[in-house]
Amino acid sequence: MTGGGGLTRGRRTRESRAPDSEAKTSAAFPSREQVLRFIHDSPDRVGKRDIARVFGISGTDRARLKELLGELSDEGLIEKGRRRSFHAAGELPPVTVIEITGGDADGELHARPTRWDGEEEPPRIVMVPGRTGAAALAPGDRALARLRRASDGLYEARVMRRLANPPDEILGVYNLVAGHGRIAPTDRRVKREFVVAGPDSLGARPGDVVLAASLPGARPGLGKARIVERLGSFDDPRSYSMIAIRNQGIPATFSAEALAEAEAATPVPVGERRDLRELPLVTIDPADARDRDDAVWAAPDTDPGNPGGWKIVIAIADVAAHVRPGSALDADARERGNSVYFPDRVAPMLPEALSSGLCSLEAGADRACLAAFLWIDADGNPRRHEFVRGAMRAAANLTYQGVQDLRDGGCPDNAATALHPVIPNLYGAYAALLRARERRRPLDIELPELRVALGADGRVESVRPRARRDSHRLIEEFMIAANVAAAETLCDRDAPCMFRVHDRPDDEKVEALRELLASLDLRLAAGGAVRAEHFNRILNRVAGTPHARLVNEVVLRSQSQALYSPDNSGHFGLNLRRYAHFTSPIRRYADLLVHRGLIAALGLGDDGLVEGAVDELPGLGERISAAERRAMAAEREARDRYLAAYLEPRRGATFTGRISGVTRFGLFVTLDDVGADGLVPIRTLADDFYIHDGTRHALVGERTGKTYALGSAVDVRLMEADAVTGSLRLELVEEQGPFPARRGKAGREPRKAGRKRGRRG
Repeated sequence: MTGGGGLTRGRRTRESRAPDSEAKTSAAFPSREQVLRFIHDSPDRVGKRDIARVFGISGTDRARLKELLGELSDEGLIEKGRRRSFHAAGELPPVTVIEITGGDADGELHARPTRWDGEEEPPRIVMVPGRTGAAALAPGDRALARLRRASDGLYEARVMRRLANPPDEILGVYNLVAGHGRIAPTDRRVKREFVVAGPDSLGARPGDVVLAASLPGARPGLGKARIVERLGSFDDPRSYSMIAIRNQGIPATFSAEALAEAEAATPVPVGERRDLRELPLVTIDPADARDRDDAVWAAPDTDPGNPGGWKIVIAIADVAAHVRPGSALDADARERGNSVYFPDRVAPMLPEALSSGLCSLEAGADRACLAAFLWIDADGNPRRHEFVRGAMRAAANLTYQGVQDLRDGGCPDNAATALHPVIPNLYGAYAALLRARERRRPLDIELPELRVALGADGRVESVRPRARRDSHRLIEEFMIAANVAAAETLCDRDAPCMFRVHDRPDDEKVEALRELLASLDLRLAAGGAVRAEHFNRILNRVAGTPHARLVNEVVLRSQSQALYSPDNSGHFGLNLRRYAHFTSPIRRYADLLVHRGLIAALGLGDDGLVEGAVDELPGLGERISAAERRAMAAEREARDRYLAAYLEPRRGATFTGRISGVTRFGLFVTLDDVGADGLVPIRTLADDFYIHDGTRHALVGERTGKTYALGSAVDVRLMEADAVTGSLRLELVEEQGPFPARRGKAGREPRKAGRKRGRRG
């Protein structure tokens, strides 16, 4: 029915499985090849009776057929199933238990059989959504499914029954339905509600966010639960991020021991540290920054052998001085992996006494730091670097806007005015680093990032694109330079390092991208290893065209996911051989590990990596990479909930948007103004029978040829906004392009009324 680049088609009938009409009526005994072909082509398991009926075998020839099937089975060409049925070796049975393994960029779920005896990898299974709710499944869930083999070797699965156990805990919103308690789960994957008996309600009121335990004795279509904790009112928008924290399993509290250690922490004396307090280091952050862990300074290099060169200092909060290996603080930070940022709060990696106190580089306060001294030439090439443990005092806490205003000659903030001589030097060093970046040619994807701003009441006040100024890029380039220097220092000393690695894209993803770009008359270089500059050429070609956003999105989706590992494979996106995160130890555990590695390798103290830590690094890399993905999921979940609440009063309104995902069950559309994502179910496309074209990421009308493709601009109507789950349901109003509608074959008759119109979501 479908393939990686094929078209979804209708179901074959059992009669179509017969090898040919002659075989059905001939009295001649079939050959081994005919029997094998019939078993192989059958989408269902077949028994000896089925084979005998199709080939007209009767009488004494039934014994010959039994002997032939035994030989084929002994040779491993077919396999025996239940109830004396057969299927081709290496094939999956028509009904089996599957486990969801993940999804692709378009939202389609993939699965594998829970039992597979073959030596090769089992065939890929693609879930077909239906009334039984394949879309509600998540990685790790099991289901009993009916399988059908597609022409390209893939299997399509329709869920018959979900086998995953009901959740032990339910996070949801409590309400009354006909006077009886009911919990609507906040997890959109849980499709049923839970009833709560009066004695089990814990005094919850309608609209309360509650944590409940599932109970046996569920009704048809409804679960049964007992409330164990009331978490506040859903009417308070600040509950949205709290729900995401609970749903994603992000630790919400610190241990008493960790809190005690943080409160007992004291400023680090200068001692043998290098005194940098007279150096006018400045922090540059967003106006709403919750912690400040990096400060910068630059000046022309006075070395006559480096004309036009620069000396740069990047000072980073010395978190390792306060968070020691084996401490309670370290255990809690390791469990979190990173800080998680929401519109209304932060779930910090470290207690506030450190994250916003002793470790935050506040202006005028003495702070311990680990500083990178970098020397570069006029073209941004590194000449040498040095790491020191120092004591610093930030001269000012600046904002991106204030620095940019000063640079552009506008009205800067007071702190930027007082530091006027510092800013031109920062931009001079940045210009040199920028020249080096342009020669390096890192991947240059441009996609807008939206900022959700809350009002005093905690509700969404505005949604607007985050500004991207030169002041942002300046800090980015300074941080990249420091990260490279940290990785190179550890590599040069053959010391353990937690690298930030980003592998080149998977060949299969690149080939799928190449096919999609070809449909836009864009050619991605073929042959050899693909490089970042190959993608950049495509991105430059479409810049400023209607295809720009689509191409940037599909190029981004084709990339591998960056992760943390002690095994270095380079950073494809930045086009760097060695790279590690060094600049944000307040909010990333990986950076703290790099700090400890530098301290140990350079003999800068007794609080570096401890003996035996290198054996832990592979497992730690996996854990903090998973924590990073968890944080991204939580931030996205909270944002979706805020945006759904923001849009709820505008139900029925029309929005412009672009198709951001195409699946068998519908279209995902991202709204232009607010960046929210919603689903257009395929059942609402009632004018034709739509076929999923995986190669073009499109739904194509079988009769009209009308095409809805990834990146197409569309008008949609908001039909439903559910803040509980953070989901939107949309209805297509009118397509605007860039893919025009195509007509189908001339003279083709419309489908008869009542025939099923396409896949249902």
